[in-house]
Amino acid sequence: MYEFRPIKNKQGKPAYVGGEKMKNKTKQYEKELIEAIVKYKWMRWAHIDWEALSFKRATAYNHKLDDLDTIKDAFKRNRSKAVNYMLNKWITSDNATLQIAAFKICADDEDRRRLEQNYIDHTSNGDKIQQTIIVASDAGKKTLEELDAAD
Repeated sequence: MYEFRPIKNKQGKPAYVGGEKMKNKTKQYEKELIEAIVKYKWMRWAHIDWEALSFKRATAYNHKLDDLDTIKDAFKRNRSKAVNYMLNKWITSDNATLQIAAFKICADDEDRRRLEQNYIDHTSNGDKIQQTIIVASDAGKKTLEELDAAD
């Protein structure tokens, strides 16, 4: 019969399969990927050019790089920089369409409503529309009152 014995590292503490080498490789891959994300301005996992890295997509998944917050934050920073860059270009552009698009992104709801020519207020000047129910019979009124009392 087989006996289960946990794997231990040099200090005698339990270690996960792959050991310290795997942990160090993960850190190395993480650092390389973050540097590449910044250098090549990748914004999403799908944008990664795996030929620019020393490891392949499968390796990245095996080391769970796609789940690391540091990688997600690097993508997020690139997206934020790109949005700000494009927004500034649109604002300073002579193209009215781009200026309106930038305005819609920057403006609050009230300013956007003023810009839209076909805005329809479905809430009667900001107030919710109250529905009135007309009941024709006394039995219906009694049932409606019971339902209101239950709420």
